[in-house]
Amino acid sequence: MQVSLNQQRILVTGASRGIGAAIASQLSQAGANVLLHYHKNKIAAQRLKDNLPGDAALVPCDLSDLEAVKGWIPRLVDMYGRIDAIVNNAGIALSVPDDCPTDEWLAAWHQTININLNALAIICKEFVEHARTSKNGRIINISSRAAFRGDTPDYLAYAASKSAIVGFTRSLARYYGKEGIKAFIVAPGFTRTDMAQDFMNQYGEDYALNDIALPHLTKPGDIAPMVTLLCSGLADHATGATIDINAGSYVH
Repeated sequence: MQVSLNQQRILVTGASRGIGAAIASQLSQAGANVLLHYHKNKIAAQRLKDNLPGDAALVPCDLSDLEAVKGWIPRLVDMYGRIDAIVNNAGIALSVPDDCPTDEWLAAWHQTININLNALAIICKEFVEHARTSKNGRIINISSRAAFRGDTPDYLAYAASKSAIVGFTRSLARYYGKEGIKAFIVAPGFTRTDMAQDFMNQYGEDYALNDIALPHLTKPGDIAPMVTLLCSGLADHATGATIDINAGSYVH
């Protein structure tokens, strides 16, 4: 089986590092024209762009500013043309003690929900409007193992946001499938990224290693092939499905 994404334009959010960078690289190797979203890390995004084998463009946006997110997809379409798929990978995981002042806890909650869920929802809503015109489009939303088994008390907002992505994406898949729009959930477990490293700095790497069935932590490159397959159209009848990539740490 050969996966070809020739003639496809795909947006990857949070593409400057970690899982997003690995996904963007794999998509480009498969022939896609990749739109590389970043917020602050332009240097890393530019470095990635320079090393991709195919065409790519840098598309900055502050996903915490929902006013900036509104209309972003139509603006990208005006600038670059039809977008065939979106990979909503960008997200944050803020550690907030459950006994901290409620105002502080709530501020972290709102920031997490805005970036991980509200911005993603706006992007999906506007992409659906765009994709309906050609009756073809694919949405891959990156959730988390935490959506299904929960997380520690200091990452409640993260787990809640990732759980909401699941229900939202399943609804997209069920409602818009007849219009040619497919939607998938990819749920990684611990993956060796900067975000996961913050957690391991807090709890220790053994906490993560003892929890998985394999001898090594998942790497970003372990997530990218599945996302590439979902973008290709070869797995469209899996629309609405959740693909777990968590090294056997949570099986459901």
